[in-house]
Amino acid sequence: MSVQPPADDALTHLDAQGAARMVDVGGKDVTARTARARAVVEVSPATARLVAGGDLPKGDAVAVARIAGIQAAKRTHELIPLCHQLRLTRVDVDIAVDVDAGVLTVDTVAEAVDRTGVEMEALVAATVAALTLYDLVKAVERGAVIRDVRLIEKTGGSSGRYVAPGTADG
Repeated sequence: MSVQPPADDALTHLDAQGAARMVDVGGKDVTARTARARAVVEVSPATARLVAGGDLPKGDAVAVARIAGIQAAKRTHELIPLCHQLRLTRVDVDIAVDVDAGVLTVDTVAEAVDRTGVEMEALVAATVAALTLYDLVKAVERGAVIRDVRLIEKTGGSSGRYVAPGTADG
């Protein structure tokens, strides 16, 4: 994967002296924007069975992680220093439990009609939901592993659609 430096007129988070700054998006068009992200939590099949049944000592991990992910998306601008506060119109957090494989898959969607994208909101939602799952399973399994936090797809804005390679659509 090669990374290209921004064009001279591209948006950047650095000022002329190289100091970090928040990008001015005031001149950008307001468009519908969507992002999907994913995180995976690996646990033993026995722990996954407890999660699926809502039988963990700390309660229903899926319900708590879903709310944590939604709340996190709404507060992304408070967590990531140079993110803009967005007017989110939708945040969904879905958690699939594969008991046999011991895999908890967190899929998130963030949507807004705004001047900048919602990728960070979707990623923060997935990450915080995964961390919440870890917090809730650690009483029975300290070795849970969070992996593969990634952007799956984004739409809207001047750069258009992006689909991550190796995903269903990419």
